[in-house]
Amino acid sequence: MRRLAIALAVLAISPIAAKADELSDMKAALSAAMGSIHALQERVRVLEKEKDTTGALKPARRARAAPPIVVRPLPPPLVEAAPVVAPDLKPVAAVPDAETARLEIHGSVQLDAIYDIKKVNPNWEGTLRPSQIPVNCPPVGTDPGCGKNGVTNFNVRASSLDIRGFLPTEAGEVKTRLAFDLWGGADDGQVRFRLTQAWGSFGAWLFGYTDSIFMDGDIFPNVLDFWGPSGMIFVRDPQIRWTPWDANGLKAVVGLEVPSAAIDEGKAADLFRCTAGPPFPCFSPGLDVLEKPRYPDITGHVRADGPWGHVQLAGVARWVTFDNPTGIGGNPSGTVFGYGGNLTASINTFGDDSIKGQFAIGKAIATYINDCCFDLAPNAAAPPAHATALPLIGWLIYYDHWWSKQWSSSIGFSQNIQQNTPGQLTDAQNQGYYASANLLWYPMQNVTLGVEGLWGERVNLNGAKGQDERVQFSARVKF
Repeated sequence: MRRLAIALAVLAISPIAAKADELSDMKAALSAAMGSIHALQERVRVLEKEKDTTGALKPARRARAAPPIVVRPLPPPLVEAAPVVAPDLKPVAAVPDAETARLEIHGSVQLDAIYDIKKVNPNWEGTLRPSQIPVNCPPVGTDPGCGKNGVTNFNVRASSLDIRGFLPTEAGEVKTRLAFDLWGGADDGQVRFRLTQAWGSFGAWLFGYTDSIFMDGDIFPNVLDFWGPSGMIFVRDPQIRWTPWDANGLKAVVGLEVPSAAIDEGKAADLFRCTAGPPFPCFSPGLDVLEKPRYPDITGHVRADGPWGHVQLAGVARWVTFDNPTGIGGNPSGTVFGYGGNLTASINTFGDDSIKGQFAIGKAIATYINDCCFDLAPNAAAPPAHATALPLIGWLIYYDHWWSKQWSSSIGFSQNIQQNTPGQLTDAQNQGYYASANLLWYPMQNVTLGVEGLWGERVNLNGAKGQDERVQFSARVKF
């Protein structure tokens, strides 16, 4: 019994002894730490004594100092902020790995519901082009589109698909783009795919089908009408372009673009046929003057960008060549020099508002303008008549205003003016006017609903006029 009592006492005392040993160890560690602190304090006192009169350490000693103790604050907890998204834009996504090839698919689905108070050429009911407004209607004329006023048109031709590729290489990234809309049947009112972009770029070089260097796509106003301002320089074509400078907000681009031309035979079509007889020239079996893509157009622009907006000055030089395939030896034939300049700007004003403008002038530049006229025409109504480059002016001014993050408006005016020749027919277009105003609503990201009022007028060489007014409602969803 006594032995059992002693055993129980030992078991009871053992934890206390263990705790005592642990406490002893902790005291020893604390004592060692205090010793280290005292040693550091003593080292500081020694260094302070070695200071010279200016307070600097004497450079004579090269004692190996202990590495400094750097205290770094803990990083704040990660909080995912909500992305700032414009009403009609996609949220900013994470930057993809530059070493990974990728493919991006963008596009939009759009319905345009249009009530045409008057009328344009039925083949162009889906948009307002002043050049397609009838002027000479029966019983005095036979212009296309001389039907009854008041036509409703629903179409989805503004819908688009845009595919972009990015391929990293050891020498840099190769970019490609292939895009379409549904305006391929523009000449007969049908819905068909139409190519809008097809190019590849590497470094400073780009090859393919894209916006002309002579145009400035960034001044296209925030409108619903598909074709847009009639006086705007707007054309896409196959080209080779080089960007020798693109830094610090300044860019310079030059290139070669495929030539094309709109040629007006005018009165020569009647004067120069064999049936006219002597003393007029005789072209058998008739006159059928066509463009001949002989030399490429030379284009270029310089551009300055900044927080205030941008300004761009572009130029074009071209040799418009033509012949008469049905005539003897292809005559009449020849080449006429054309040229032009295009000054554009988009200036930020208040908040997200901006004012956009363009002034373009030149000869034989109708091919580059959004909706107008001819490049060449006969310079006289009687022999000897020669092809001449027609002068043309195109301008626009638009103001884009944001009422709030969900509401915006765009209002503006555009005009194109061509200087005609006596060799053109009296129904040749002389001027085209275009004006529009809208109210757009962005109920959610990438969705736009809006209504727009449009007015257009065509004025011919003889002063005859035709007008059109329409109201358009559009719904667009981007992806």
